Amino acid sequence: MTIDVGTHLKNVRMMYGLSQRELAKRAGVTNGTISLIEQNRVSPSISSLKKVLDGIPMSLAEFFTLDLQTEPQVFYGRDEMTDIGDGNIAFRLVAAKRPNRALAIMHETYGVDADTGGDMLSHKGEEGGIVLTGRLEVTVGGQSRVLGPGDAYYFSSAVPHRFRNAGTEPCEIISASTPPTF
Repeated sequence: MTIDVGTHLKNVRMMYGLSQRELAKRAGVTNGTISLIEQNRVSPSISSLKKVLDGIPMSLAEFFTLDLQTEPQVFYGRDEMTDIGDGNIAFRLVAAKRPNRALAIMHETYGVDADTGGDMLSHKGEEGGIVLTGRLEVTVGGQSRVLGPGDAYYFSSAVPHRFRNAGTEPCEIISASTPPTF
């Protein structure tokens, strides 16, 4: 399948909400260069196209494999989130099937006495969250604190950590982590 590089670049640029002038500025090329490529009046070398795509930023592989015919899903209803929990803890993941996710966002519900287990968790990245309802004990390294509605946490996920419902009712939180571990 042959790709129309000019039209594809224009569509990608517009998808990211960039003008030709803004993309040119970010990429360190002239506005005319972007215009000529989009009109298919010049065929950029791989290195020139890479330089232009760095202004988005997007890799060559992403550029050539991006399907602009299918709009990526942006909004998710309650029933469209994938529950990856174990029954006592619900981890409802937003955009579970989205390719190349760089972020995991979850609506977590911890049943009474639920916890993430006796072993501390540890993985690359960062995570944070906000307690919506209930009480959540968060242990990070040697620190531990019980959080209530409106309280939040943010830490390096490389530090051993665990979560436990410390209340007498279910506890709900909204969390985010990067890179996604789910």
